[in-house]
Amino acid sequence: MVAARVASSVVRRQVRYVTPVPVGTARGLVADVYAQAEREQKLVVPPVLLHSPAPPVLAAYWMLLREPLVAGRTVDRRTKEAVAAGVSVANTCPYCVDMHSISLYDLATEDDAEAVADDRIVDLRDPAVRAVAGWARQAHATAPTAPFPAAHAPELVGVVVAFHYLARVVNVFLPDHLLPAGLTGAARRRFKRAVGRLLRPTLRAAPRPGRSLALLPAATLPDDAGWAAADPVIAGAVARAYRAFDRAGEEAVPAPVRALLRERLDRWDGSSPGPGRSWYDDACAGLPAPDRAAGRLALLTAFASYRVDDEVVAAFRRSAPTDRALVQAVAWAAYAAAREVGRRCLRPAAR
Repeated sequence: MVAARVASSVVRRQVRYVTPVPVGTARGLVADVYAQAEREQKLVVPPVLLHSPAPPVLAAYWMLLREPLVAGRTVDRRTKEAVAAGVSVANTCPYCVDMHSISLYDLATEDDAEAVADDRIVDLRDPAVRAVAGWARQAHATAPTAPFPAAHAPELVGVVVAFHYLARVVNVFLPDHLLPAGLTGAARRRFKRAVGRLLRPTLRAAPRPGRSLALLPAATLPDDAGWAAADPVIAGAVARAYRAFDRAGEEAVPAPVRALLRERLDRWDGSSPGPGRSWYDDACAGLPAPDRAAGRLALLTAFASYRVDDEVVAAFRRSAPTDRALVQAVAWAAYAAAREVGRRCLRPAAR
């Protein structure tokens, strides 16, 4: 326990722009989520910590991740980690790619792990894992026909949605890479191999489904999240999380910005907006002047989260200075994009 607290203190310093709630002083909902994360991941990891200034958003993130990915169910963890890594590649999130390729070092093979990390999914040896990972890699853009039975949709679409959310948030609040700078070639593989062995107990565990549901009150599953309906626990987690994210947006993101982002997501073809800033400056030009900083933050988080920088964050904080507001705004924009990806997975034939 002492070692975990020391490690948590070290990883807390990875978080930028906000000050996480320390593990030792957490109370209420934050303490409840930390306890579950520490029990099941052996450490309160940076993606958990960064959400802590906004407790309901923290709980929403945790249940959106835990129930489809971490809890024991039908789909094997190897396949789900390949999906998580593929989505992380799609979102240009090197931190997440490092984390989930490390998981594959233990659950699959080193060559498979590096193939996913290098965006070479076609080189995966197992044809079933290759098909599912390839589907996940493109789900935001082409919504290909799902290469798995309908009964697996709550888990696999759930992982896709969770990591389209998480990669965007991680790109804003965490460093570019999880691994130490300067590691290349064989040294990088040795490091991943060692960390994969340390993670083995958590990767091969199968925690009881549904433990996170008590964190937030029950809610109704939206129609566009029908992909979760076949699993009552995942459906309950998604419904609760979606409502919490919506409320965070209502609190921290001006209504004109929310309307703008939803309109842009409706027209999104899954492609990157490209370099330069004219696309988001032009999009925000019609917003009231006080809302434009929030508009830039929301659009970048949704469409190019790896480009959120000090200037974008500082501009937002001039009108919304609290850590809570920043976490809520980024989380809402990331959720809005992830929710749209989930909707596309639900109706691939229509696209």
